[in-house]
Amino acid sequence: MRTLATFGLILLLPAVATAQTAATPTPATSGTAPYRLGSGDKLQIAVYGEQELTGEQLVGPDGSVTLPLIGRVAAAGRTAAQVSEDIRTRLADGFVQNPSVAVTIVAYRPFYILGEVNSPGQYEYAQGMTVLSAVARAGGFTYRAKKGEVFVKREGDPREYRVQVTNDLLIQPGDTIRVGERYF
Repeated sequence: MRTLATFGLILLLPAVATAQTAATPTPATSGTAPYRLGSGDKLQIAVYGEQELTGEQLVGPDGSVTLPLIGRVAAAGRTAAQVSEDIRTRLADGFVQNPSVAVTIVAYRPFYILGEVNSPGQYEYAQGMTVLSAVARAGGFTYRAKKGEVFVKREGDPREYRVQVTNDLLIQPGDTIRVGERYF
């Protein structure tokens, strides 16, 4: 077995890789990297003592959220803690005296599943979701499905990776999973 790092996560790969994955990193099976926000994530932004500045915000297609007084705040590619600190710093710059800001994720952006599943489409992501739980959410495999491997495309990565299905193969919000057809 060998390991490759991708997106700050570690993946164990078989010694023999397909031509499609031989020289490239692949989706990870586990890891502890902090979650990076993206377009479609719903955030709860709380500015303590400032009810007008508190509420839910959707990370827009441009990767930002918009708040009263300070305008757009970049969110995509950053952690909730980084966004919280940015908002706190900008509010402290003449708008709110000693602000206390908390940013939490209310809902993750969806994942997509297509191919040989009973109900392909867009589904709500849940933290810790695996490929098998994603397939279950899509109604399970069809009778034609190749159940031993799937193709995963990470959001923002133009490549699609062929990976072996295991019980601990994690997916991320924004992933596209394609279940191929088996050949008899």
